[in-house]
Amino acid sequence: MSYDAIVIGAGLSGLVTTAEIANSGKTVLLLDQEPESSFGGQAWWSFGGLFLIDSPEQRKMGIKDSLELAEQDWFGSAGFDREDEDYWGKQWAKAYLQFAANEKRDWLRRLGISLFPVVGWAERGGYLAEGHGNSVPRFHIVWGTGPGIVEPFEKLVKKFIFGGMVTYKPRHQVDQLMINDQVATGVKGSILKDDHVKRGEKSSREVVGDFEYEAEHIVVASGGVGANFDLIRKNWPKRLGNPPKNMISGVPDYVDGRMITIAEKSGANIANKDRMWHYTEGIKNWSPVWSNHGIRILPGPSSIWLDAEGNRFPAPNFPGFDTLGTLESIMKTGYDYSWFILTQKIIEKEFALSGSEQNPDLTGKSIKQLLKRVLPGAPGPVEAFKSKGEDFIVADQLSDLVSEMNELTGEQLLDEEHIRKQIEARDREINNKFTKDLQITALRGSRFYKGDKLIRTAKPHQILDEKNGPLIAVRLNILSRKTLGGLQTDLSGTVLGQNGEPIKGLYAVGEASGFGGGGIHGYRALEGTFLGGCLFTGKTVGRTIGN
Repeated sequence: MSYDAIVIGAGLSGLVTTAEIANSGKTVLLLDQEPESSFGGQAWWSFGGLFLIDSPEQRKMGIKDSLELAEQDWFGSAGFDREDEDYWGKQWAKAYLQFAANEKRDWLRRLGISLFPVVGWAERGGYLAEGHGNSVPRFHIVWGTGPGIVEPFEKLVKKFIFGGMVTYKPRHQVDQLMINDQVATGVKGSILKDDHVKRGEKSSREVVGDFEYEAEHIVVASGGVGANFDLIRKNWPKRLGNPPKNMISGVPDYVDGRMITIAEKSGANIANKDRMWHYTEGIKNWSPVWSNHGIRILPGPSSIWLDAEGNRFPAPNFPGFDTLGTLESIMKTGYDYSWFILTQKIIEKEFALSGSEQNPDLTGKSIKQLLKRVLPGAPGPVEAFKSKGEDFIVADQLSDLVSEMNELTGEQLLDEEHIRKQIEARDREINNKFTKDLQITALRGSRFYKGDKLIRTAKPHQILDEKNGPLIAVRLNILSRKTLGGLQTDLSGTVLGQNGEPIKGLYAVGEASGFGGGGIHGYRALEGTFLGGCLFTGKTVGRTIGN
């Protein structure tokens, strides 16, 4: 059978692209190396955050946003400074901002996707107005989290499968792109042995056959390199210090970067290999699904952040302000981990965990469960990590806490009196509504936003006051996650060759394309823009091929 298009990868960007092409009346062959259990890919595991501009949800929360303010924040964060590699990324950024301010929300609502009414404030920056960070809250959580955003596209694709417009072949691993004279004509690859692993679990790579298919349009929708630690370390930028010796993985094993490497060997241009997005607040999953499985803490602004030797990080290295800035500060200490110290009051109000499986209330669309978030006590998944997670320590006295922190690492790096002195100094600043401690200024400022005051920022209090305890320490690991660079594409989604010319019939979407153009984010992301980048690139390429 012949097909109009071949899409490589059944993650979110691949599903959106497939649905758009099939909806235009063209046939699609959808290939994926994983079993059908992983349909929807990495997006299924996500928290479901989306970046929107001047939305009704923002306006109801009293947030004044605009396209101009969002563009200021985006370009101030991106720091585009590479003439060739950034050219198309900048064009995609401008187009995406228009999408996020206009068509995006209404399109998703027509598909049945709704949003949690409280808008989150991620990546707050902490620099001047033209620097990194979101000036206002823009992180809109999908009602149903990752599964909620995957579901409508999964239904569309399965409808087209049933109708014969889409042929889906799991366990088909593409090994080669067929490109002749700057024209893509097909793919070759290996058929992998059937494997009945559950979603996200590592699957077999045993080869039982091969395949070859031709089509006029080939779309790479294979994701990034987040589970390939060797490739991450190879591309690690010097500006972030030495690469971490120890990391945990925020993505399943199949996020291995194979297709990016294969495309490059076929003549495609890869832009911005050294730009990546890894989190600093990773904790080891006490119930892992994939190899080195880690979860990210989505912290509020109050926890004390210490390096491995017990020194408080300077401004603006506060929880939730600047992911890569803090990553750079951590790596320059010579260690690849850090610490939070906080109280029970802080963990109850400020700790959330990234991931659909860590938020059963939002994922399950349960209002009854959701209402428990405003009651005393931390959310159930957070309490589970507190009691079962190896990175959590709980103690009534600081002396006991520090002793157990040293015991956990096997290194006597932490001095109780040094840590006590820093926390006591911080606690003295709580006595007035004004302060020179910029973290306290920031957390008080965040409470002017009613969303933060309601569910994300604890009332300022003294950490060493026993009535706020017990004390909690959390060892924070580097958590791999996103690839910010990728296959360079023009605004149609067509991949550019290493000679700068388009490769006819070859396209890239989602993380494989750096979420557009080979790097729509530049050096830094504003959060809620990864799923959105998959949606936007998939929709754009689907329209390109469908026209």
